Amino acid sequence: MNHPDESPAPALRRLLDLLASGAATEDFAEVLADARRRGASADVLAEIDDATWQALRVHRTLRQHRRREAELTALFDTAGDLAASRDLDTVLQAIVRRARMLLGTDTAYLTLPDRAAGDTYMRVTDGSVSVLFQTLRLSLGDGLGGLVAQTARPYATPDYRTDERFHHTGTIDAGVLDEGLVAIIGVPLLLGGEVIGVLFAADRSPRAFSPDEVALLCTLAAHAAIALDTAKSLADTRAALAELNAANELVRAHSAAVQRAEQAHDRLTDLVLRGAEVPDVAGAVAHLLGGEIAVMDAEGEPLAGRPAPAAELAGAVAASRAEGRSVRHGELWVCAVLAGHDVLGTLVLRGRPDLDDADRRLFERAGVVTALLLLLRRSVAETENRVRGELLTDLLTAPERDPAGLTARGRRLGVDLARPHLVLVAEPADRAGDDRGRLAGAARRYLFGSRGVSAEHGEAVVLLVPVAPDDADDPEQTAGSTAGRAAERLARLAGFPVTVGAGRPAVGPAALAASYGEGLRCVRALRVLGRSGEGASARALGFLGVLLGDGHDVDGFVGAALGPLLAYDARRGTELVRTLRAYFDCGGSLTRAKDELHVHVNTVVQRLDRVEALLGRDWNQPERSLELQLALRLQLLASGEDG
Repeated sequence: MNHPDESPAPALRRLLDLLASGAATEDFAEVLADARRRGASADVLAEIDDATWQALRVHRTLRQHRRREAELTALFDTAGDLAASRDLDTVLQAIVRRARMLLGTDTAYLTLPDRAAGDTYMRVTDGSVSVLFQTLRLSLGDGLGGLVAQTARPYATPDYRTDERFHHTGTIDAGVLDEGLVAIIGVPLLLGGEVIGVLFAADRSPRAFSPDEVALLCTLAAHAAIALDTAKSLADTRAALAELNAANELVRAHSAAVQRAEQAHDRLTDLVLRGAEVPDVAGAVAHLLGGEIAVMDAEGEPLAGRPAPAAELAGAVAASRAEGRSVRHGELWVCAVLAGHDVLGTLVLRGRPDLDDADRRLFERAGVVTALLLLLRRSVAETENRVRGELLTDLLTAPERDPAGLTARGRRLGVDLARPHLVLVAEPADRAGDDRGRLAGAARRYLFGSRGVSAEHGEAVVLLVPVAPDDADDPEQTAGSTAGRAAERLARLAGFPVTVGAGRPAVGPAALAASYGEGLRCVRALRVLGRSGEGASARALGFLGVLLGDGHDVDGFVGAALGPLLAYDARRGTELVRTLRAYFDCGGSLTRAKDELHVHVNTVVQRLDRVEALLGRDWNQPERSLELQLALRLQLLASGEDG
């Protein structure tokens, strides 16, 4: 009889606990080992050993049951996917993913035959990392998949590379090698005795697949075959329904075209009567046609919608004007907006590459309505600009007479003089001709649709342009860029080169009149510099801008001329600015400059090379040299240093 301390009961309870918790197999052996360490008798050890063996049998049985339960759950889930989803890609992806999960393999994939190409291709993969493998195409009969397809039986190999049962090819072996696959199992997708594909699972290390795993993969393959057959049946059904509905579609299309024509007529008529704008017409027509409408003016500037490049549409616009109809341009439809033979703009339709006659006539009718609205807007704008132009003339002639009255008058006319405005002074580049009238018309068209004002004043045309909130951070930069764009656009509208000078942004009658004077001086400076036909502000004219501008922006001029050198000296602790000043003060003599700086002549040469790298090759040319010397003097004065 055993001593109470040698009872096997604690060990047996521990084995039961391990079974209940689903512990690893190694943990069971530890119970017997622990009993040996405690010095249990041979009878107790034998009883514990027998109990351990029985516990391991139960453990294996439970594990098999759990695996079978997981497999059945996966199969039920797959069947549920087939019943709930009509998306073939989703179902096949789920089958391949579950095959990989249940078999515990590194990858799983499915191939289907391509009847047209006479080979098979990868339809779905999971766990693959090789692009070469994912795009692999296999000739019929090649590789393990070819053997499965020929025999309609599953095949497995623990090491594909050394298995001679299959017909190896360089293409297949390269793909398998790139993916790193070793052990592969393939089962057929059978439908009515015909192999319609192959389902695979593969590992990147040697492995023998059990009969249970082969059976499980076959079951999943059967589900995949059902999914493919269901998808084909649905496709055939849809095709039959499409053929049956073809005649009805013709009737419906004709009825819809008539209905859209009626809607279009009522809608466009209502828009015109209510005083709608061009974007309203574009939006209504886009809704009726089921596409996207863009409207551009005669110069290609957008009036509504997303514009298309004017240069690319020039040929289509010319063809539409000549034919008096809309024309197709690639995937777009283009309709010239005409008033007689004059092109007022362009309509562009996107998203409807194929238009029937009814929709095409609707698109063209929209062009007629747009032309009417543009003519009305132009007439109203010219009238308003004439009245506002009188305000601008009075502002430039006598701003000090009644500034409060001018401000109030401008507010009534929709011109808020209390907000920042740019004054642009425009002149024909060739002042010998009598082109001011044409330039005045171009200015009105340039400001069309904005809150700007233009008027003829003196020998020039003056434009008052509101400063956008986004441009208020750098008004001087805004003035120069606006003048440049205005010169280009006015030249296109007028048909001849135009010179534009911009004054600094200003608020109030007196400041705006002073800005006009600055803009006028800029125009004259551009003419003297031989830059007629360009646009600029005082800041853009360099040292001339410092002399001509009312603000005398010395810091801005010095920063523009010497900024790269000043930044380099501050960052590196060098003396490029001092070296450049000494070089100019010494008349360009390297020898005298090195004595002035107390450095070797090679040091002066190296510093001047750095100056050239920062300022450009033309730094020592006469005009640039003059600008740099003036900037150096102004910088010296501003810093309070001795010369």
